[in-house]
Amino acid sequence: MFQRTALPDGPRVISARLPGTRSLAIAAYVLVGSRLETRERAGMAHFMEHLTFKGTEAYPTTRAVSEAIEGIGGTSNAATDRESTVYWTRLPVREAERGFGVLAELLMRPLLRSEDIGRERDIIVEEIRSYRDDPGQFVYNVFDETFFGDTPLGWEIAGDETTVRQLPDDAIRGFWSAGYRPANIVVAVAGDLGHEEAVDLTRHAFGSGNGAVPGFAPAPVLPHRRFAFLERETAQAHLCLGLPALPRDDPDQWTLELLNTILGEGSSCRLFLQVREEAGLAYDIHSFTSDHADCGVLQVYAGVDPDDLGTALQAILRELSRLRDDPIPADELAKARAYAAGRLELRLEESRHLCAWLGIQEALHERVLTLDEALAALSDVTPERVHALAGRLITDEGLSLAVIAPRRHARGLEKRLRLP
Repeated sequence: MFQRTALPDGPRVISARLPGTRSLAIAAYVLVGSRLETRERAGMAHFMEHLTFKGTEAYPTTRAVSEAIEGIGGTSNAATDRESTVYWTRLPVREAERGFGVLAELLMRPLLRSEDIGRERDIIVEEIRSYRDDPGQFVYNVFDETFFGDTPLGWEIAGDETTVRQLPDDAIRGFWSAGYRPANIVVAVAGDLGHEEAVDLTRHAFGSGNGAVPGFAPAPVLPHRRFAFLERETAQAHLCLGLPALPRDDPDQWTLELLNTILGEGSSCRLFLQVREEAGLAYDIHSFTSDHADCGVLQVYAGVDPDDLGTALQAILRELSRLRDDPIPADELAKARAYAAGRLELRLEESRHLCAWLGIQEALHERVLTLDEALAALSDVTPERVHALAGRLITDEGLSLAVIAPRRHARGLEKRLRLP
């Protein structure tokens, strides 16, 4: 499915050839993210991601950067996470050299001009304000702060208005020079391109060079707090309920995948059928997992009528208790496995998703699984393993809840935060 080469003092390259495809996906993962930041420098990694698109040596303006890819019909973007930052492009395979070159320009040769830094402060502040104005989005930030406390895992990845406006120009440049080094990058490729050609293009575009990147502090004891309420005069209440889960490479991650599928993935899951279809309490309700090197979280989101907030919370807690207390029926596990496996197979048919699958594993995991190995891991999960994991994770002391709703609906919520 893939080939891998680690260039001496340069990027690691992992690629999968898809004969006959006309598109090529390339992603460059830099192994720096928001977990490296101090409180005063919160938002640095995200700020850096923005600045690279303001101009590079070969493409000195924002327009030149965007036209380099959009001008041939391609797309490109970037995203900052806790432990990595990814830049990606998807373009016609005949433009492979251009794709590698543009990504390398963004990472290796950004201009980082003070005038661009000054303008970008206002843009990022507006970005922060935009999702703070969206309670369905902002409730996740409130949850992170509640669950992880005053630590890099609990801070907003984009920082806040104060830190963004006060980040020194030289500190931003120092962040780039320390972390954005060729040896600290993984380049993932999916499309009709040979591995050796991908390696040669990477070597030529990114070059070589190492640098010292500091480690991050270990995760705190979880959860930090059980409950947080943010008052908003909204027509809908938004809740995010979570429990400590598993670190990234825990052997039970595939068991957790199916536990989460049973609980809250798709329109056949328990939360959808019981809380939405049976009780009529929510339009959007789902569960999901997040994982980091040394911790993880299982979360449930729901948007409900504020008058139904307590009732919806109790309904969610009942489903968690049922998952903890009752053995998983074999037929329900089989359906969840078919759902998870089929979704994975369909996603990996597309070059962008296959590129991300390879790049994330190579950058952040201890090993890279092929699709067949992942499907085999799903097949190995038994009802007993799901039930045992549910018993480990779903506990009263692990519960943490964040809510955004009108003030009058806060009364008594924390007392209801108990599993039946």
